[in-house]
Amino acid sequence: MDDRYGSDVLAAGWRDVGRRQTPRVEAERDLVVEVAADGYCGAVVGSQSGMVELEDRNGRRRLFPFGPGFLIDGGLVELVPAKPKAPQGRARTASGSFAAPQERARVARASRILVEGRHDAELVEKVWGADLRVEGVVVEYLQGVDLLGDLLREDPPSPERRYGVLVDHLVSGSKESRIAEQILRGPHGRHLKIVGHPYIDVWECVRPSSLGIAAWPKVPRGIEWKVGVSRALGWPADDQADLAGNWQRILGAVKTYRDLDPALLGRVEELIDFVTTD
Repeated sequence: MDDRYGSDVLAAGWRDVGRRQTPRVEAERDLVVEVAADGYCGAVVGSQSGMVELEDRNGRRRLFPFGPGFLIDGGLVELVPAKPKAPQGRARTASGSFAAPQERARVARASRILVEGRHDAELVEKVWGADLRVEGVVVEYLQGVDLLGDLLREDPPSPERRYGVLVDHLVSGSKESRIAEQILRGPHGRHLKIVGHPYIDVWECVRPSSLGIAAWPKVPRGIEWKVGVSRALGWPADDQADLAGNWQRILGAVKTYRDLDPALLGRVEELIDFVTTD
């Protein structure tokens, strides 16, 4: 004869004998559940003070106590807080390097990196900013390589204060390459490293695929490059505010070094090595 109570009716757990156990499910973010009491259905978006927060498809949020009374695919479950995730190894910065164990920035070095314009500086900061703060490297912009000679005369480099310079359109025969060659032959050349990418503007250093376009448009001579590119892509280009907005759109598409052309990646890494090697 089957004895549902077993040999000892006072033994722990005798009330649960033969009962179906309700599964315990962790309230992971985005898990969709239904509240059995009133049919409210929503995705887990957070938790606080013993309550789980659900958001329905219309964006409305409600709090419910953890425990039984929830349904997943029509089956009753007991919702419990999600366990903290274990670290997934060392984090990486946007440049692909391992993040430093501490976040406090180093005191700025005397050596620094110079770039031609604000957009160049913002792009370098977006991808290499975390690395540069750890190394104590400051990035300054020149507002044009034409002004590099004046800066060097007013604030000359030295063995303890080296300058790494990033130049746009550094190709054979360009104005930029002639200026760079002249400066490197001058009295400050041995404490400088001038490198550059082949593109007319740093905008073009962002991979087209990251912006969802097939390629950067070709701009006819006589048309300001950023204006021509913006119009070809169907972006506004009536004034400087439009161009600034277009740049923010481009910069926003950059998440990591994978969104940049190798022609820029290698050159920036060269400059970081140059100004941080004692």
